[in-house]
Amino acid sequence: MTTFTASPETPLGAAIPVPGRPSANIDIARVADLVSQLLIALGEDPAREGLIGTPERVAAWWSGFLSPDDATSVTCFSEQLSGQLVIVGGMSVWALCEHHMLPMNLQVTVGYVPDGEVVGLSKFGRIAAHFAGRLQVQERFTEQVAEYLTGVIGRKDVAIAVRGVHLCMSMRGVRMEAARTTTLHTGGRFATDPVLSQQFLAAAQWNAA
Repeated sequence: MTTFTASPETPLGAAIPVPGRPSANIDIARVADLVSQLLIALGEDPAREGLIGTPERVAAWWSGFLSPDDATSVTCFSEQLSGQLVIVGGMSVWALCEHHMLPMNLQVTVGYVPDGEVVGLSKFGRIAAHFAGRLQVQERFTEQVAEYLTGVIGRKDVAIAVRGVHLCMSMRGVRMEAARTTTLHTGGRFATDPVLSQQFLAAAQWNAA
């Protein structure tokens, strides 16, 4: 896990790189071959109409989902604000459960208290998508987003609420389609100020509705 620590010398408005995903050297041809073998083991014929090209498409998806991407950056802008709570919600990202390799949909709400600068709003979604695009667990995802944003703003005044739908619970095992998993990180003032914490939780609940 990589953490960016804000520096007093970092100019306002500068683009801060997001740490890359774990290195993924993907052998697309090999993945396609394995998918073809899986279809055969499941009693299917990869050469039949409807499955022609499926192994290659699946391999291409894996490559796109897991390929490192260091292009995302976070931009901060100078803005003299005091005591204002900023909440960004309605962010929906997909990750893969590393225990069963089934999808999970994560609804993300982020809150922070600016102090002299604000984070570009579109970057919150990009950060969430960045940490979701891998084999993941919701608990770790929540902490990774919180840790990175803490480094960006240079303080622990960050709160993250994540509400997840896990297909590993909805379509296998207990098969409870209505089950939802919520993870919450509260740092700095969000952990010590009950009013601020309640304001964030109320907004997070509204965004998840």
